[in-house]
Amino acid sequence: MVSELLNKYVWLIDTIRSYGEDGISLIDLQDRWQRSFDCEYARRSFNNHRMAIREIFGIDIECHRSTNTYYIYGGKGAMENDKAWLLDTFTVNSLLTEGKKALKNRVSVEEVPSGHKYLTDIMNAMLESKQLEIAYKKYEKNESETLHVLPYALKEGGRRWYLVGYCNERGDDRIYALDRIKSLNETETKFKMPKDYNVEDEFYYSFENYIPKKGEKPVTIRLKTTSREANYLRDLPLHTNQTELKPEGEDHFFSLKVIPNDKLIMELCKYGTGVEVLEPKEIRDKVIDRHKSALAMYKHKK
Repeated sequence: MVSELLNKYVWLIDTIRSYGEDGISLIDLQDRWQRSFDCEYARRSFNNHRMAIREIFGIDIECHRSTNTYYIYGGKGAMENDKAWLLDTFTVNSLLTEGKKALKNRVSVEEVPSGHKYLTDIMNAMLESKQLEIAYKKYEKNESETLHVLPYALKEGGRRWYLVGYCNERGDDRIYALDRIKSLNETETKFKMPKDYNVEDEFYYSFENYIPKKGEKPVTIRLKTTSREANYLRDLPLHTNQTELKPEGEDHFFSLKVIPNDKLIMELCKYGTGVEVLEPKEIRDKVIDRHKSALAMYKHKK
Protein backbone atom coordinates (compact mmCIF):
# COMPACT_ATOMS: atom_id res chain seq x y z
CA MET A 1 0.00 0.00 0.00
CA VAL A 2 2.73 2.48 0.98
CA SER A 3 4.82 1.57 -2.09
CA GLU A 4 1.77 2.18 -4.31
CA LEU A 5 1.22 5.57 -2.69
CA LEU A 6 4.84 6.59 -3.22
CA ASN A 7 4.57 5.73 -6.90
CA LYS A 8 1.47 7.91 -7.14
CA TYR A 9 3.28 10.78 -5.42
CA VAL A 10 6.08 10.48 -7.96
CA TRP A 11 3.55 10.42 -10.82
CA LEU A 12 1.89 13.56 -9.43
CA ILE A 13 5.17 15.46 -9.10
CA ASP A 14 6.39 14.44 -12.56
CA THR A 15 3.05 15.33 -14.16
CA ILE A 16 2.79 18.78 -12.56
CA ARG A 17 6.42 19.79 -13.15
CA SER A 18 6.14 18.74 -16.82
CA TYR A 19 3.72 21.68 -17.26
CA GLY A 20 6.29 24.18 -16.02
CA GLU A 21 5.36 27.31 -14.11
CA ASP A 22 2.13 27.81 -16.05
CA GLY A 23 0.78 24.78 -14.20
CA ILE A 24 -2.07 22.35 -14.84
CA SER A 25 -5.70 22.68 -13.83
CA LEU A 26 -7.24 20.22 -11.41
CA ILE A 27 -9.70 19.10 -14.12
CA ASP A 28 -6.84 18.23 -16.51
CA LEU A 29 -4.94 16.57 -13.69
CA GLN A 30 -7.98 14.48 -12.76
CA ASP A 31 -8.38 13.47 -16.40
CA ARG A 32 -4.76 12.33 -16.64
CA TRP A 33 -5.09 10.49 -13.32
CA GLN A 34 -8.19 8.67 -14.59
CA ARG A 35 -6.31 7.52 -17.70
CA SER A 36 -3.24 6.44 -15.71
CA PHE A 37 -4.86 4.72 -12.73
CA ASP A 38 -8.37 3.97 -14.01
CA CYS A 39 -10.08 5.61 -11.06
CA GLU A 40 -11.47 9.02 -10.09
CA TYR A 41 -9.27 11.58 -8.37
CA ALA A 42 -11.11 13.59 -5.72
CA ARG A 43 -9.97 17.06 -4.71
CA ARG A 44 -9.62 15.85 -1.11
CA SER A 45 -7.23 13.06 -2.21
CA PHE A 46 -5.22 15.58 -4.23
CA ASN A 47 -4.86 17.88 -1.20
CA ASN A 48 -3.82 14.94 1.01
CA HIS A 49 -1.20 13.98 -1.58
CA ARG A 50 0.11 17.55 -1.69
CA MET A 51 0.69 17.51 2.07
CA ALA A 52 2.39 14.09 1.95
CA ILE A 53 4.67 15.20 -0.90
CA ARG A 54 5.73 18.22 1.14
CA GLU A 55 6.62 15.97 4.09
CA ILE A 56 8.43 13.25 2.13
CA PHE A 57 10.16 15.18 -0.66
CA GLY A 58 10.14 18.73 0.71
CA ILE A 59 8.39 19.86 -2.49
CA ASP A 60 5.53 22.38 -2.45
CA ILE A 61 2.80 22.10 -5.07
CA GLU A 62 1.52 25.67 -5.33
CA CYS A 63 -1.53 27.22 -6.97
CA HIS A 64 -1.89 30.20 -9.30
CA ARG A 65 -4.98 31.82 -7.83
CA SER A 66 -5.63 33.81 -10.99
CA THR A 67 -5.83 30.69 -13.21
CA ASN A 68 -6.45 27.94 -10.63
CA THR A 69 -3.57 25.92 -11.99
CA TYR A 70 -1.08 23.94 -9.93
CA TYR A 71 2.68 24.13 -10.38
CA ILE A 72 6.06 23.46 -8.77
CA TYR A 73 7.95 26.74 -8.65
CA GLY A 74 11.08 26.53 -10.80
CA GLY A 75 10.31 22.92 -11.78
CA LYS A 76 12.99 20.33 -11.11
CA GLY A 77 15.73 22.94 -11.25
CA ALA A 78 14.41 24.62 -8.12
CA MET A 79 14.81 21.50 -5.99
CA GLU A 80 17.83 20.90 -3.81
CA ASN A 81 20.13 18.16 -5.10
CA ASP A 82 19.20 15.63 -2.44
CA LYS A 83 15.46 16.10 -3.04
CA ALA A 84 15.82 15.87 -6.81
CA TRP A 85 18.00 12.76 -6.40
CA LEU A 86 15.46 11.13 -4.09
CA LEU A 87 12.65 11.87 -6.51
CA ASP A 88 14.64 10.55 -9.47
CA THR A 89 15.46 7.38 -7.50
CA PHE A 90 11.79 6.64 -6.96
CA THR A 91 10.96 7.58 -10.56
CA VAL A 92 13.53 5.17 -12.00
CA ASN A 93 12.47 2.44 -9.58
CA SER A 94 8.86 2.97 -10.60
CA LEU A 95 9.73 2.70 -14.29
CA LEU A 96 11.68 -0.51 -13.75
CA THR A 97 9.08 -2.20 -11.58
CA GLU A 98 5.84 -1.25 -13.30
CA GLY A 99 6.17 -3.32 -16.45
CA LYS A 100 8.17 -1.01 -18.66
CA LYS A 101 9.49 -3.95 -20.66
CA ALA A 102 10.98 -1.80 -23.40
CA LEU A 103 13.59 -0.47 -20.95
CA LYS A 104 14.08 -3.63 -18.89
CA ASN A 105 17.42 -4.62 -20.47
CA ARG A 106 18.55 -1.11 -21.31
CA VAL A 107 18.84 0.52 -17.88
CA SER A 108 21.45 -0.69 -15.43
CA VAL A 109 21.07 0.37 -11.80
CA GLU A 110 23.69 -0.40 -9.17
CA GLU A 111 22.28 -2.89 -6.70
CA VAL A 112 21.94 -1.59 -3.16
CA PRO A 113 21.96 -4.57 -0.76
CA SER A 114 19.75 -2.77 1.77
CA GLY A 115 17.60 -1.92 -1.23
CA HIS A 116 13.95 -1.33 -0.78
CA LYS A 117 12.97 -4.01 1.74
CA TYR A 118 12.12 -1.65 4.60
CA LEU A 119 12.17 1.79 2.95
CA THR A 120 8.44 2.22 2.56
CA ASP A 121 7.69 0.73 6.00
CA ILE A 122 10.08 3.18 7.65
CA MET A 123 8.69 6.11 5.65
CA ASN A 124 5.20 5.20 6.75
CA ALA A 125 6.30 5.10 10.41
CA MET A 126 7.99 8.49 9.92
CA LEU A 127 4.81 9.99 8.47
CA GLU A 128 2.68 8.59 11.29
CA SER A 129 5.29 9.32 14.01
CA LYS A 130 5.27 5.75 15.27
CA GLN A 131 8.08 3.94 17.07
CA LEU A 132 9.73 0.97 15.36
CA GLU A 133 10.81 -2.33 16.87
CA ILE A 134 13.76 -3.79 14.98
CA ALA A 135 15.93 -6.88 15.27
CA TYR A 136 19.42 -5.64 14.45
CA LYS A 137 22.56 -7.72 13.93
CA LYS A 138 25.98 -6.11 13.97
CA TYR A 139 28.78 -7.67 11.95
CA GLU A 140 30.79 -8.44 15.08
CA LYS A 141 27.86 -10.07 16.91
CA ASN A 142 26.52 -13.60 16.48
CA GLU A 143 22.98 -12.78 17.51
CA SER A 144 20.63 -9.93 16.67
CA GLU A 145 19.24 -7.69 19.40
CA THR A 146 15.80 -6.15 19.72
CA LEU A 147 15.78 -2.36 19.76
CA HIS A 148 13.07 0.29 19.88
CA VAL A 149 13.83 3.24 17.61
CA LEU A 150 12.10 6.55 16.97
CA PRO A 151 12.52 6.94 13.19
CA TYR A 152 13.76 10.48 12.61
CA ALA A 153 15.18 10.13 9.11
CA LEU A 154 16.49 7.97 6.27
CA LYS A 155 19.93 8.47 4.82
CA GLU A 156 21.69 6.89 1.83
CA GLY A 157 25.40 6.52 1.28
CA GLY A 158 28.04 4.03 0.21
CA ARG A 159 25.49 1.71 -1.46
CA ARG A 160 23.49 1.46 1.75
CA TRP A 161 20.34 2.94 3.20
CA TYR A 162 20.39 3.89 6.87
CA LEU A 163 17.73 4.50 9.49
CA VAL A 164 18.57 7.45 11.75
CA GLY A 165 16.75 7.79 15.05
CA TYR A 166 16.69 7.77 18.80
CA CYS A 167 17.22 4.34 20.38
CA ASN A 168 15.42 3.81 23.68
CA GLU A 169 17.82 1.08 24.79
CA ARG A 170 20.93 3.21 24.08
CA GLY A 171 19.43 6.49 25.28
CA ASP A 172 20.93 8.36 22.33
CA ASP A 173 20.70 8.94 18.58
CA ARG A 174 21.91 5.99 16.51
CA ILE A 175 22.20 4.99 12.87
CA TYR A 176 21.30 1.53 11.54
CA ALA A 177 22.12 0.01 8.15
CA LEU A 178 18.95 -1.42 6.63
CA ASP A 179 20.76 -4.52 5.39
CA ARG A 180 21.61 -5.41 9.01
CA ILE A 181 17.97 -5.23 10.10
CA LYS A 182 16.58 -8.77 10.33
CA SER A 183 12.99 -7.80 11.09
CA LEU A 184 11.07 -4.56 11.49
CA ASN A 185 7.64 -3.83 12.96
CA GLU A 186 5.74 -0.62 13.40
CA THR A 187 4.39 -0.26 16.95
CA GLU A 188 1.40 1.73 18.16
CA THR A 189 3.63 3.93 20.35
CA LYS A 190 3.63 7.52 19.07
CA PHE A 191 6.56 9.92 19.41
CA LYS A 192 7.19 13.61 18.88
CA MET A 193 9.90 14.77 16.51
CA PRO A 194 12.57 17.03 18.03
CA LYS A 195 11.92 20.66 17.15
CA ASP A 196 13.75 21.88 14.02
CA TYR A 197 15.38 18.49 13.42
CA ASN A 198 17.32 18.35 10.15
CA VAL A 199 19.22 15.21 9.16
CA GLU A 200 21.56 17.23 6.92
CA ASP A 201 22.55 19.42 9.87
CA GLU A 202 23.23 16.37 12.05
CA PHE A 203 25.63 14.92 9.50
CA TYR A 204 27.02 18.18 8.13
CA TYR A 205 30.61 17.57 9.31
CA SER A 206 30.43 13.78 9.13
CA PHE A 207 32.06 11.63 6.52
CA GLU A 208 29.43 9.31 5.10
CA ASN A 209 27.12 7.91 7.77
CA TYR A 210 28.70 8.62 11.10
CA ILE A 211 26.92 10.32 14.00
CA PRO A 212 29.49 12.47 15.84
CA LYS A 213 30.11 11.68 19.48
CA LYS A 214 29.76 14.42 22.05
CA GLY A 215 32.82 16.67 22.04
CA GLU A 216 34.07 15.61 18.61
CA LYS A 217 35.11 18.60 16.50
CA PRO A 218 35.68 18.85 12.74
CA VAL A 219 39.20 19.39 11.43
CA THR A 220 40.33 21.04 8.18
CA ILE A 221 42.06 18.57 5.88
CA ARG A 222 44.22 19.82 3.00
CA LEU A 223 44.94 17.55 0.04
CA LYS A 224 47.32 17.66 -2.92
CA THR A 225 46.24 15.78 -6.04
CA THR A 226 47.29 15.05 -9.58
CA SER A 227 45.39 16.66 -12.46
CA ARG A 228 43.58 13.38 -13.11
CA GLU A 229 42.38 12.92 -9.54
CA ALA A 230 41.44 16.59 -9.35
CA ASN A 231 38.88 15.97 -12.08
CA TYR A 232 37.38 13.11 -10.05
CA LEU A 233 37.17 15.22 -6.89
CA ARG A 234 35.49 18.05 -8.80
CA ASP A 235 32.83 15.71 -10.17
CA LEU A 236 32.44 13.61 -7.01
CA PRO A 237 33.52 15.69 -3.99
CA LEU A 238 34.64 13.87 -0.86
CA HIS A 239 32.34 16.11 1.16
CA THR A 240 29.72 18.80 0.58
CA ASN A 241 31.97 21.53 2.02
CA GLN A 242 34.99 20.53 -0.12
CA THR A 243 36.63 23.54 -1.77
CA GLU A 244 39.34 23.79 -4.40
CA LEU A 245 42.36 25.92 -3.65
CA LYS A 246 44.74 27.71 -6.02
CA PRO A 247 46.78 25.21 -8.11
CA GLU A 248 50.56 25.27 -8.39
CA GLY A 249 51.77 23.98 -11.74
CA GLU A 250 50.60 20.38 -12.15
CA ASP A 251 49.58 20.11 -8.50
CA HIS A 252 46.01 20.75 -7.42
CA PHE A 253 44.84 21.41 -3.87
CA PHE A 254 41.56 20.78 -2.04
CA SER A 255 40.30 21.48 1.44
CA LEU A 256 37.46 19.95 3.45
CA LYS A 257 36.26 20.28 7.02
CA VAL A 258 35.09 16.99 8.56
CA ILE A 259 35.09 14.88 11.69
CA PRO A 260 37.59 12.12 10.79
CA ASN A 261 36.68 8.45 11.05
CA ASP A 262 38.05 5.18 9.75
CA LYS A 263 35.96 5.33 6.58
CA LEU A 264 37.58 8.64 5.67
CA ILE A 265 41.07 7.13 6.05
CA MET A 266 40.04 4.21 3.83
CA GLU A 267 38.64 6.60 1.23
CA LEU A 268 41.83 8.67 1.14
CA CYS A 269 43.92 5.52 0.76
CA LYS A 270 41.76 4.45 -2.17
CA TYR A 271 43.34 7.10 -4.41
CA GLY A 272 46.85 5.73 -3.89
CA THR A 273 49.51 8.11 -5.19
CA GLY A 274 46.87 10.34 -6.78
CA VAL A 275 45.97 12.07 -3.50
CA GLU A 276 48.35 13.15 -0.73
CA VAL A 277 47.20 14.37 2.69
CA LEU A 278 49.22 17.48 3.55
CA GLU A 279 47.61 18.29 6.89
CA PRO A 280 46.75 17.79 9.67
CA LYS A 281 49.63 15.57 10.69
CA GLU A 282 47.50 13.03 12.59
CA ILE A 283 45.40 12.32 9.49
CA ARG A 284 48.48 12.15 7.27
CA ASP A 285 50.11 9.70 9.70
CA LYS A 286 47.03 7.47 9.74
CA VAL A 287 47.03 7.28 5.95
CA ILE A 288 50.76 6.49 5.95
CA ASP A 289 50.27 3.74 8.54
CA ARG A 290 47.43 2.22 6.52
CA HIS A 291 49.56 2.16 3.36
CA LYS A 292 52.49 0.67 5.29
CA SER A 293 50.30 -2.08 6.73
CA ALA A 294 49.02 -2.98 3.28
CA LEU A 295 52.56 -3.06 1.87
CA ALA A 296 53.76 -5.23 4.76
CA MET A 297 50.93 -7.69 4.15
CA TYR A 298 51.84 -8.08 0.49
CA LYS A 299 55.58 -8.33 1.26
CA HIS A 300 54.86 -11.05 3.78
CA LYS A 301 52.89 -13.10 1.21
CA LYS A 302 55.55 -13.47 -1.46
